[in-house]
Amino acid sequence: MASSRLFNSIGRFGIGLAIAGGVANSMLYNVDGGHRAVIFDRFQGVKPDVIGEGTHFMIPWLHRPIIFDIRTRPRSVPSITGTKDLQTINITLRILYRPKAEILPKIFSTLGLDYEERVLPSITNEVLKSVVAQFDAIELITQRTLISQRVSELLTERAAQFGLLLDDISITHLSFGPEFTGAVELKQVAQQDAEKQRFLVEKAEQTRQANVIAAEGDARAADLIGKALGEAGDGLIELRRIEAAEDIAGQLSKSRNIVYLPHGPQMLLNISAAGQ
Repeated sequence: MASSRLFNSIGRFGIGLAIAGGVANSMLYNVDGGHRAVIFDRFQGVKPDVIGEGTHFMIPWLHRPIIFDIRTRPRSVPSITGTKDLQTINITLRILYRPKAEILPKIFSTLGLDYEERVLPSITNEVLKSVVAQFDAIELITQRTLISQRVSELLTERAAQFGLLLDDISITHLSFGPEFTGAVELKQVAQQDAEKQRFLVEKAEQTRQANVIAAEGDARAADLIGKALGEAGDGLIELRRIEAAEDIAGQLSKSRNIVYLPHGPQMLLNISAAGQ
């Protein structure tokens, strides 16, 4: 009987401890690193205080903690917009964003936990349309740095109105419609053909100039030879004749089928004696 009472007492004590532990556990909540908490009070609404990292107390039924991640996170926002010359482009921005920790109660009251879904796509499309409409399609390619800078400035200003900080903004994708792409390709082909024709014209001009220079050189050489002959007279002609005769005689002396005859009147006397 006594043991039964002791067992019941221990059981009741254990149940009491379990209930007390459950109640104590429900009064505690944790805020991890890189996070902040906002308290929603059933009677007062969202409290203005921002709770930092660590373990904190609350009244279980009365209070509900809302945890926010305040670390920088990436988001890609695609947009389809038009240029100044009415070309359609597809452009994508990569945004690194985070909420302002000190105004998290206001962000939660006005936008909720999914604040980035409500804000970033709309303001990104708004800013992109207003900036891109100021440039032609070709300028989007040649002045991409300037366009990115303008988008970054305007988008940062707009996001700050909703309590968001943008750490980095970059254009990760930029493409044009099929009509503009085809026109660019045709222009490139035409430019390549024009470059080829210009090369052929320059080559022909260089060949013509080379032929003119060669002809002028030949004419100059002929003129110099004519002047030399005129100044030297018959002596130079006789010298060239002797040189030619020596060259022929040298070639004949190397041939085995050549018979040498003496030169002069003696040769004729020998022929006459042989005939008699």
